[in-house]
Amino acid sequence: MTLVGKLSAEVLVVAPHDEHHGVWVGRPHHISKVSPSKMPKVDLHAGKWKGLCYQRVVEAINEENKTITYRAIEGDVLQEYKSFKVISQSIPKGEATWIHWTLEYEKLNKNIPHPIKLLEFVIHLSEELDDHLVQA
Repeated sequence: MTLVGKLSAEVLVVAPHDEHHGVWVGRPHHISKVSPSKMPKVDLHAGKWKGLCYQRVVEAINEENKTITYRAIEGDVLQEYKSFKVISQSIPKGEATWIHWTLEYEKLNKNIPHPIKLLEFVIHLSEELDDHLVQA
């Protein structure tokens, strides 16, 4: 049994792709205002982002493809996973946007579950962000 895994999901949202991408790249602290029940606090310190029980750094930003990659550097998620990355891509689809999420991880042992709940979490967070951007 392999300990390395990848989960992906997409959600179709209404707001333009550059608005979604812009929040994750330039205004991640805005997420706690959009969804305080899911992300009560986001602190930015020297290029590191704290929230959701783990601290992460931005590993890569691709403005052309509207992609951002985060890598976990400490926190609860690393108690179960040796490595953990979250990749978000905003893809235009007519007047809507596909938000594509990918979780790449290595579990510490075979008894650790795949992070399906975290994937569901980012999908729901995308939907809440979309509601906020559409109302603005």
